[in-house]
Amino acid sequence: MVGWAAPHDYRICRAALPDFRSVTRYGGRIMVNLPEQARDLLREHGPTAPVWRRRVAILGGAVTIGLVALLFAHLADWAGERFTVLAMRWWWAPLIVTPLGYAAIAGITARLAPAARGSGIPQVMAATRDPDHAMSALVSARIVIVKLGLTIGTLLVGASTGREGPTVQVAASIMGYAHRIMAIPLRASVFIAGGAAGVAGAFNTPLAGVAFAIEELAAAYEQRMTLLVMTAVLIAGMTSLGLSGDYVYFGVMRQTLSVRETMLAAPCAGVLGGLMGAFFSRAVLATGRTRWSPVAWLRARPMLFAGLLGAIVAIIGVATGLTWGTGYSAARAIITGADAPHWYGLAKLATTLATAVSGMPGGIFAPSLSVGAGVGDMLRWLFPTYPGGAIVLLGMVAYFTGVVRAPLTAVIIISETTASRGLMMPLLASALIADVVAQTVSKERLYHALSLSFLPPPTETDAEAESARHDPAETPRS
Repeated sequence: MVGWAAPHDYRICRAALPDFRSVTRYGGRIMVNLPEQARDLLREHGPTAPVWRRRVAILGGAVTIGLVALLFAHLADWAGERFTVLAMRWWWAPLIVTPLGYAAIAGITARLAPAARGSGIPQVMAATRDPDHAMSALVSARIVIVKLGLTIGTLLVGASTGREGPTVQVAASIMGYAHRIMAIPLRASVFIAGGAAGVAGAFNTPLAGVAFAIEELAAAYEQRMTLLVMTAVLIAGMTSLGLSGDYVYFGVMRQTLSVRETMLAAPCAGVLGGLMGAFFSRAVLATGRTRWSPVAWLRARPMLFAGLLGAIVAIIGVATGLTWGTGYSAARAIITGADAPHWYGLAKLATTLATAVSGMPGGIFAPSLSVGAGVGDMLRWLFPTYPGGAIVLLGMVAYFTGVVRAPLTAVIIISETTASRGLMMPLLASALIADVVAQTVSKERLYHALSLSFLPPPTETDAEAESARHDPAETPRS
């Protein structure tokens, strides 16, 4: 059997099967007369084999995700600082800049890339349903470029938004293109791995990326995607860690709670945080679905709707001076013991809700953690003799769980971003209680419900297949 091989391929075949029939050179290539077994060996293990191309795609995509996540984080911080300087110099400026900015960004999003609106996590969930279609409809280069630019724009106008959700969508796109360049077929696991790597790069928390892939991005965690997810997450996390250093997102927390303190504080945090998080989730979904004529009329006019919501954010921000941007600084200050108004959590929740339903790009991870810090500050008032920072973390994990409904992810994010490993059990108790409470109040999970709006409408064939799946009696028999 005659076949073509590069010189290094020849060495592979010679080492594996020394009984070559003949070897000749032709135009810089080597023509070998080799057995069929050697051809199979080259096809399966040579440098152009699918397994090697897949490894290159994972490595290249993960490194790129880490670099882009780090650059995006720096740009987001810069944008937030620029707006803070503006608001401090001219207190009235946000009353003009923020509403106009909301209207302009919502209009640009609707015109250029409707799939760039909102968090980006629902888009990645929808992309796992139809990977090939998703590359052009949900995670194309145009969509993610618009997402990156406009998310920075939202922070420049003081929006209560975060960069973590957009990072997930951008990361899924990068991983998808890496596999396309290497001619590897797209599967759901590619987007799951990319999105998980985005979480790891955004928070500098690799374990949280793995947990998020299991709890949120993958409806059912398949064993065959384990290596892909773990590899992408660890490489993206190491890239970000190597360039930015071993920083802790919210600062180091060494406080702990005794068993008695946990038994009292954890249920209170779980109930309060779960209720408030479920309220936020239901409010976001209801705003997009309600048929109440005033809201429906405004939804049909996205720029006007976003402008009015921007005015609400501006008024609350000017009145409080605390609710702008991601809320990272306020959350860190509350954790470290700074005094904060007891209404901060409610005010930040209102501005985050207004931003989330405005139709602009932007995530809710960081703002939700900031609202959770406000919830924890309320609890700190109820337990004045308990370690204050620990109580705040219970509120953060409980509220975040109530919104996202991913208790394991919430616990790992809080423990990794605060180095509070001594609080793992209290945090887990609060998260599990909050999950039960939130499920009672809001049956739908926020990201999963939002992902449905990015799916194409079902066809009659899809409806018949779904009906047959739920009614075995109607399934045709061979």
